[in-house]
Amino acid sequence: MTWLDDVKWDAQGLVPVIAQEKGTNDVLMFAWMNREALAKTAELGRAVYFSRSRSRLWFKGEESGHVQTVHEIRLDCDNDVVLLQVTQQGHEPGIACHTGRHSCFFQRLENGVWQAVEPVLKDPQSIYR
Repeated sequence: MTWLDDVKWDAQGLVPVIAQEKGTNDVLMFAWMNREALAKTAELGRAVYFSRSRSRLWFKGEESGHVQTVHEIRLDCDNDVVLLQVTQQGHEPGIACHTGRHSCFFQRLENGVWQAVEPVLKDPQSIYR
């Protein structure tokens, strides 16, 4: 039995993952990992997720250059959510979102409407090849 066996994987063999910025504690993004992705993340010290849309491992920053260096990997009290403490690389301040924003959580509910409350730091058309 290994540390990976302690994780409660869902029926598809996945676990939800939250990436949190070291220092600011900003929540940058939410993603999924399978067993291989979590093992690679621990081995490399770099965030590796599982892309459900592509059905393959997704090395964060493989296209954008916005790599996440992992400082800590934590597991919640129910063993079914992983928290990564990361430094977001590739742009200052770091861009975690495919929209070119610092965080994927840039929309806030205001008067019954979702409003973008964080700026686009870099045009996504110039980030992705």
